[in-house]
Amino acid sequence: MTATFSSAEASALAAIDEQSIARQLTELLAIPSITGSPAESEMQHLLAAHLDRLGLDIDLWSMDLPALCGNPGFPGTEAPRDEAWGLVATTPAAEGPTVILQAHVDVVPPGDLGKWAGDPFVPYADGDDIHGRGACDMKAGLVANLAAISAIRAAGIRLPGRVAAHFVVSEEDGGLGAFGTLQRGHTGDACIITEPTGGTVITANAGALTFRIEVPGKATHASTRYAGVSAIDVYLPIHAALARLETRRNTGADPLMAGYRIPYPLAVGIVRAGDWASTVPDLLVAEGRLGVRLGEDPAAARTELERCVAEAAASDPWLRDHPPVVAWTGGQFASGRLPAGHPLEDLIREAHRDVTGEPHLENRGAPYGSDLRLYSAAGVPTLQYGPGDVRLAHSPYEKVSVTETVRVARTVVLAVLRALSSSAGS
Repeated sequence: MTATFSSAEASALAAIDEQSIARQLTELLAIPSITGSPAESEMQHLLAAHLDRLGLDIDLWSMDLPALCGNPGFPGTEAPRDEAWGLVATTPAAEGPTVILQAHVDVVPPGDLGKWAGDPFVPYADGDDIHGRGACDMKAGLVANLAAISAIRAAGIRLPGRVAAHFVVSEEDGGLGAFGTLQRGHTGDACIITEPTGGTVITANAGALTFRIEVPGKATHASTRYAGVSAIDVYLPIHAALARLETRRNTGADPLMAGYRIPYPLAVGIVRAGDWASTVPDLLVAEGRLGVRLGEDPAAARTELERCVAEAAASDPWLRDHPPVVAWTGGQFASGRLPAGHPLEDLIREAHRDVTGEPHLENRGAPYGSDLRLYSAAGVPTLQYGPGDVRLAHSPYEKVSVTETVRVARTVVLAVLRALSSSAGS
């Protein structure tokens, strides 16, 4: 089946430049915009200048971190930072609906540099793929948004509404950037987040809560370890109890999450204990991540983990009198989802079909948290659709296809034009 495009759609699609997309992606990947770093702020100023040249109305502001951190809805952070810049760029329009194109500019640290084929911030092309930290998570999605807006502007289309680019910091460690953007009053009638979705559309995100468990022990010399209590030994039953809790929490998962072996993972990622090899450790600190089920109140998820730890401790003679302490630190991601039957899903499906010729775009939920839940909670219908495979994100093998990025840009163009057109005609 051959798609039929309106004259405005055809003009905008023709204005998308594949070479420009590849070049811009390479340029942005060379900026080491790690969460909380000065380069993260550099990215925001660079993008603001680019969007200003496109003739958009720019709001670039320094966020009031103390005020945001003191807000009851603050989503938490993990990376230290001295500043955070918000950036919203809007096409000029007197009135009409607003479609948001959202992307985060921050990337996670590269980790062990020895695992990379080269410098993670010196991107390189391998055929159609571009490699580098942030390639799929999510500078390709950011570039797809820029390309879509650029094409619509180049085509000279008079929009019956607005397109707003929300480029945010701090997504990787909680969502401070999106939270601050929404708190500033920037909102819309629909939002497309171009996170990597690998040829699917994501209409729901599970949540993720960062926790810390402090398990006390009793120090003594290793030669008389029987006179002490190893915090490592008494932690092990708690670790086993957490594994059983994960199994219980993944029983009867939402159909959107059925394709995942573990829809709501519970994982301990850091364990620290002891400060001397010949001393029985008197403290163990375990830090991890608790998956939040779709529609679950994060407070209920916290209570369930705290109860699990307390019950495990109650079965140990030492921990009964010296209970472990659970704290909730770092990013606190609730779940979120697009309202059932919202037309945004079909808009993306149809636009994707018309661009690619593929008749079916699978709808899935995602087992990780994202900014989707913040926009959804603010009453903005939101989904994720973007270039890249999330399994490559945060890894030394991160890459993205230029062809896929171009296809996403074209799909976004059609979705935006059709969303604004249908709203204007209703």
